[in-house]
Amino acid sequence: MVFAGLDPTGGAGLQADIEALVSAGCHALPVVTAITAQDTRNVRSVSPVDPLEVIDQARAVLSDVPVSAFKIGLVTSVELVQAIHGIVLDYPNVPLVVDPVCVSGDGTRLVDEEMLDALVSLLFPVTLLTTPNTLEGRLLAPEADSPGAVAQQILSYGCHYVLLTGTHESGARVVNRLYADRRLVETLSWERLPGAYHGSGCTLASAIAACVAHGMDPVAAVSRAQHYTHETLKNARRIGGGQYIPDRFYWARGVEELP
Repeated sequence: MVFAGLDPTGGAGLQADIEALVSAGCHALPVVTAITAQDTRNVRSVSPVDPLEVIDQARAVLSDVPVSAFKIGLVTSVELVQAIHGIVLDYPNVPLVVDPVCVSGDGTRLVDEEMLDALVSLLFPVTLLTTPNTLEGRLLAPEADSPGAVAQQILSYGCHYVLLTGTHESGARVVNRLYADRRLVETLSWERLPGAYHGSGCTLASAIAACVAHGMDPVAAVSRAQHYTHETLKNARRIGGGQYIPDRFYWARGVEELP
């Protein structure tokens, strides 16, 4: 089950989540948390969905369908965090992956301090794995003075694993670091591709959630999901005048079309 916003470009948000989950052999149960107005260049507006409507969406499905993992993306109000927190608490054995969407791809900040506090105090203590980029990490751990210190601070909030991604840093390669048990577990380095991409974070987090839902341990899930995400970026397309859109169905290109 995915809690996330609706992006009309299809690059990020629920469509990105659904495509990544389907590519990994999962069935997505999408719960809309926000309606956004955006293009491939920037976010124009974000309108949160009423928390009671979010609860109704989720509870209706959960009363009927078993869930193997939860994934949370864009949540922009404290009331929404509280609503989702109440839902996931009822399923303590279902792993939770959180993509803390705090900043849009064009650099627009999407959450305030109160919202960050709710994320830290309510969701992180029940989170298996979270996937902040370095910009989001600095918002979540403002007193930390290095990437390692950022990750350690986020781990102290209760998360079991922190994958700190380096897409917003400089250098010829993107370096992603996985932390757990107050230590660096694994460093993964990827070729930095030219251009800017819309929805890479959503793709990565949902791919990790899919692998976890299939029973993979978090370390293996992160490795598998990062390989998939990198391939979606290598095959990305520029459908508008701004950022590239990951091709999450790159693996299906070239197969015979169904009749």
